Amino acid sequence: MATIGKRGNTYQIRVSTGYDTKGRHKEQAMTWEPEPNMTERQIQKELNRQAVMFEEACNRGFRASAIKFQELAEEWFENYAKNALRSTTYERMLQLTHRIYPAIGHLRIDKINARQLQGFVNSLAKEGANEKTGKPLAPKTIRHNLSFISDVFSYAVRMDLVPDNPCRKVTIPKGEVKEKQIYTQEELAILLDKMQDEPLKYKVFFYLIAYSGFRRSEMLGLEWKDIDFEHNIM
Repeated sequence: MATIGKRGNTYQIRVSTGYDTKGRHKEQAMTWEPEPNMTERQIQKELNRQAVMFEEACNRGFRASAIKFQELAEEWFENYAKNALRSTTYERMLQLTHRIYPAIGHLRIDKINARQLQGFVNSLAKEGANEKTGKPLAPKTIRHNLSFISDVFSYAVRMDLVPDNPCRKVTIPKGEVKEKQIYTQEELAILLDKMQDEPLKYKVFFYLIAYSGFRRSEMLGLEWKDIDFEHNIM
């Protein structure tokens, strides 16, 4: 059965895992920190839940690890991402490390909690986070950062290094919603009229976008095999 002790604002949960070959008692330990706005009743309920989850994880063979986040992320890149991800996704993940490693790369994987990750994510939504523009990062970019961290934690769960993924409790801050600039029907008619003297490939491109609703990326990915000339469909 798990035992719980309080240390300042955190709680330490310890679980006995038996004895080694020399008869020495073995145990596993984890630290849990409640959210600042939690009531005493909520703390006790969540603390008991964490203790039960941790004890079950230990019974399944979980072993707390002192491995740092950056070290495990590099292992994830090598053992999983390199073979499972598309090259473009893999490269994007590598680019994200220049922000993530300085922030949490030095921390033990089993000591990182949702509160720390929420603080990191919130920092990306503040002025100056974008090194080029000095503005906050776009919500999509913030989501990519959190997704990378979550992928590493999911790998840690599969490797029995941590019992759960704290990223599931983290939310992406809502950024400024910009109104999209969309052509009116009159403006679109003027644009297509101006295209009449342009090369055929440009006329086809803009006419298809205008009348099909294809995204630019979908148009750029269009191939001859996607077109059925017999039935005039794509």
